[in-house]
Amino acid sequence: MIDGAPLVILPGLMCDSRMFSSMMNLLPGANALDGYYGGHDRLDAMAAWALDRLPAKAVLFGHSMGGRIALEIVRQAPDRVAGLVLADTGIHPRGEGEQENRYRLRDVGREQGFEALVDLWLPPMVAPANRTPDIMDPLRSMVLDAGQAVFEAQTEALLHRCPVDELLARIDCPALVMTGEHDAWSPPDQHAEIAAAIAGARLRIIEGAGHMAPAEAPQAVADAILRT
Repeated sequence: MIDGAPLVILPGLMCDSRMFSSMMNLLPGANALDGYYGGHDRLDAMAAWALDRLPAKAVLFGHSMGGRIALEIVRQAPDRVAGLVLADTGIHPRGEGEQENRYRLRDVGREQGFEALVDLWLPPMVAPANRTPDIMDPLRSMVLDAGQAVFEAQTEALLHRCPVDELLARIDCPALVMTGEHDAWSPPDQHAEIAAAIAGARLRIIEGAGHMAPAEAPQAVADAILRT
């Protein structure tokens, strides 16, 4: 998939290039956009910010919230997208109770400190067998560096997301859809629906991984990209 165009990674909620360092080492020329999307709090503005920093044409690897930003880039500038990888992400609209749940977590950070928020949010994002210090400590450090303001801006962006059903049907570039076998936030059946909605898309399930599959199983994720 990455022949002829660079692979650019769009990180998810509170994540940056550190999340993908091991994976990028296996994918020559790959890079990730840092900068938390300029602090924007809407997906369309985040996509526009990313477009200003992308090469003329790229393969987009959107992880989690980054997958939704990748789709917004497809909406705004489809000619800039040579290929698409949607990883551990979603296409569903805001669900019942979602805003209350996200704000409840936000308020933990406001009232108890950002570390308390991170320590509630991060562990369920990783498969239980992978919650080892070599994986969790760098992820925790990365997320703590993002801070409360980034969390709140990105939360608002997710809560105000636009429908993508019609957009998926228009995607005509090569597409790979993948998720961790044990991703409780974005499970395999959800990704099967995404793959079915995109003509010609391939589906890969990363064995043993959770939501943070690129950090939990970088070799398997890189292999899935290289073999598509």
